[in-house]
Amino acid sequence: RQHPDKNAAVEYLRNRGLSGEIARDFKLGFAPPGWQNLLEKFGTNSEAKSALFGAGLSIENPDNKRHPVYDRFRNRIMFPIRDQRGRVIAFGGRVMGDDKPKYLNSPETPVFHKGEELYGLYEAKQKVRKLERILIVEGYMDVIALAQHDIHYCVATLGTATSASHLKRLFKLVPEIVFCFDGDDAGRDAAWRALQQTIPL
Repeated sequence: RQHPDKNAAVEYLRNRGLSGEIARDFKLGFAPPGWQNLLEKFGTNSEAKSALFGAGLSIENPDNKRHPVYDRFRNRIMFPIRDQRGRVIAFGGRVMGDDKPKYLNSPETPVFHKGEELYGLYEAKQKVRKLERILIVEGYMDVIALAQHDIHYCVATLGTATSASHLKRLFKLVPEIVFCFDGDDAGRDAAWRALQQTIPL
């Protein structure tokens, strides 16, 4: 909220139809433009720098002559990824323009294994006392947009296909899983793969 470029992020979220309340509930944030914002603010000693590199928030790349050390997330809307206890274990970032990649996730770390985590599961459990079904959608924005319309039982995988690990975890919580993917070829392929994972379980 304090950054001079904050209006770009606020306008982007407004244009996507998101309210301030839903942004607050999902703890949405903003990584401003710049190559070393995190390093300059938090990398005040070697231990802090090591933590930033270990979490995948900063990157060392000696082959990059102009920026051998830089922040992973730059000029993106930020989505904290929380574990089942509500602790932030990773981040997703979405560009506000046409840059590529559109979405960028934290890398695998000792505390974050993307093939096992589900975006929005913690928030769903906070909102719905007794979950009866889970709706699996394609991405962060789908989860958040549906929550804004009072559908609070949605999750998304983190750039991976729905795995047996995901499904086993969800079937411990609910008797019913509904997949809701885009109707394009990629969405149909994802739905078919999800079905193949689900039937044996």
